[in-house]
Amino acid sequence: MKTDTNSGFLAWMTKNHVAANILMLALVIGGLIVISDIKQEVFPEYELDIVNVTVSYPGASPEEVEEGIIVAIEEEIRDLEDVERITAVANEGRASVVVELLSEANPDKTVQEIKNRVDRVTSFPEDAERPSISLKTRRRGVMRLALHGDIEERALFYYAQNIREELLGLSSVTQVEIRGVRNPEISIEIPQSVLRSYGLTLGEVSDIIRTGAVDVPAGGIKAEGGEVLLRTSERRDYASEFAGLALLNRPDGTEVKIGDIAQITDGFADSEREAYYNGQPSVLFFIYRTGEQTPIEISKAVREYMDTLAPTLPEGVNFSIYSDRSDIYKQRLDLLLRNGTFGLILVLMLLGLFMEARLAFWVAMGIPISISGSFLILQYMGGSINMVSLFAFIITIGIIVDDAIVVGENIYYKRESGMPPLQASIEGVREMSSVVTLAVLTNIIAFIPLLYVPGSTGKFFSILPAVVVAVFLISLVECLFVLPAHLTYSYRKNNNRLMHILNKVPHTCERGLAWFIRRCYTPLLNSAVSNRYLTALVFLAVLIVAYAYWDSGRIDFSFRPRIQTDRIDAEVTLPYGAPVEDVRRIAKIIEEGGLRAIKKSGGMKILEGAMTDIGRRGANTAEINFNLVPQKDRDITTREFSIRWRKEVGEIAGQG
Repeated sequence: MKTDTNSGFLAWMTKNHVAANILMLALVIGGLIVISDIKQEVFPEYELDIVNVTVSYPGASPEEVEEGIIVAIEEEIRDLEDVERITAVANEGRASVVVELLSEANPDKTVQEIKNRVDRVTSFPEDAERPSISLKTRRRGVMRLALHGDIEERALFYYAQNIREELLGLSSVTQVEIRGVRNPEISIEIPQSVLRSYGLTLGEVSDIIRTGAVDVPAGGIKAEGGEVLLRTSERRDYASEFAGLALLNRPDGTEVKIGDIAQITDGFADSEREAYYNGQPSVLFFIYRTGEQTPIEISKAVREYMDTLAPTLPEGVNFSIYSDRSDIYKQRLDLLLRNGTFGLILVLMLLGLFMEARLAFWVAMGIPISISGSFLILQYMGGSINMVSLFAFIITIGIIVDDAIVVGENIYYKRESGMPPLQASIEGVREMSSVVTLAVLTNIIAFIPLLYVPGSTGKFFSILPAVVVAVFLISLVECLFVLPAHLTYSYRKNNNRLMHILNKVPHTCERGLAWFIRRCYTPLLNSAVSNRYLTALVFLAVLIVAYAYWDSGRIDFSFRPRIQTDRIDAEVTLPYGAPVEDVRRIAKIIEEGGLRAIKKSGGMKILEGAMTDIGRRGANTAEINFNLVPQKDRDITTREFSIRWRKEVGEIAGQG
């Protein structure tokens, strides 16, 4: 019984150009609509299965913190079922316990279990503060800014506070954090003898200040015009505002005010926190992305604000960007667009050498159609455009046209054999449908295991196989149901000289390819088939040599290879209890050594900014960061500069 080759869904789609074009437009237009709404971020967003337990113990040494707090916490939570690993760090005045959970654990339930266990500990020191227990969240940083200048610390702080409020007023910015500065503090000092003379205690004075310096709602009064809300406005923000607060009422009706018996000063909290940018005191701003905000729109809004702010700042005060992750995001996005464009051109050129220009065009169109249509699947899967997903798109560019080339070449072969265009498309796609389906499924299966990598690493990279699978599926749909319909065109005489030349090129290249197959490939193939054992032995020998070369250590293996960036960091850690003057002195030596290395490596033109951050990880620590201009704009590599920096610093006196 003869099979009807014109039956079936593949044949129906090939014959119905309208249906094929509607499907193509749905993939392209639908994908473009989704792209405009899909979440954009620098790195993928995912939940961390980590619980942080922190306890403050003011004035305690690391040994006291470990013995009094960490040991007790570890004993309570080490036997929980969902705990994979416990890591504890004892710092001066602070205990930090990091609890990593199993991948199958319920984070919220485990957090509550840990909280219950820690709350029942009764052996904590009396001076230890209440434990803080929370599930670690990963905030998505976009930009880091520095307000710096040689001005008084309080003025710099209040400038920073005003700038923070204005940044939060921008529609594209909702989360700004200030770091590298001490918090303001109002100090009220009353001699003990004065307190006794008035019959007061320090606790009573504290209660009076606490109750007399707050805003308190006082309800409302209903009136004819509506309800009037009452509120006592007693909030005080400056030292001078506390002087008039009454402590006592004498029998004669006079009052004893705080300003009469106390010394009130505006100052800062007693901490060793300070930061410098380009050698000037600074306040650091960390800007984060939330919700559907995109890194590019945040960066654009902040930069526009900085342009308007610059003329209003006092002389000698500057507002600088020392980290902008949106630049990396834009670079990766530009790389994808360049690679996609370059891939299209290469495919068109290569296919144009062996196939008709029109056929080559429709095969190459599989790249934009597949990438655009894949966003329909990614949106359903909760994916986003980020550094990892953009990398996945770059991976697929060179693969997604393979199935279209196989189908298109088979259709072209049948047309060249004299078969009518429509029949050639139907039979060509029907013959190759099982082959390309199997090839695409093989590629998909190769990436699927990446979806099941455990831990935070697996969550971070899970978007990569998701993108690859989505692109491959759409490319399969395109080459089976869209491409054949576009290859049913009939030959017609074309008076365009350029098209006439382009259509003659494949015949010339085919003759060259036929000569190569006949004179080079076929003899080699016959020899390999005739001597199959020798052929197998040769390839086995190559495999053994390759394995031996890798096993010898000549080829390094690294799951996360080192990539040179434009930022170099130096860290200073002194023994606990070391005075901050020593930390500041050593940080200054290291920074000056870096500046000398800069001058010897091309001058200040290769330096974007130098940041020194003291006390971020403890009073005995400091961090020095040098941000260099992009590699293309300097002659020295980051690694070479770090080596030169280390030589310039040398041995530091007094540090063994």
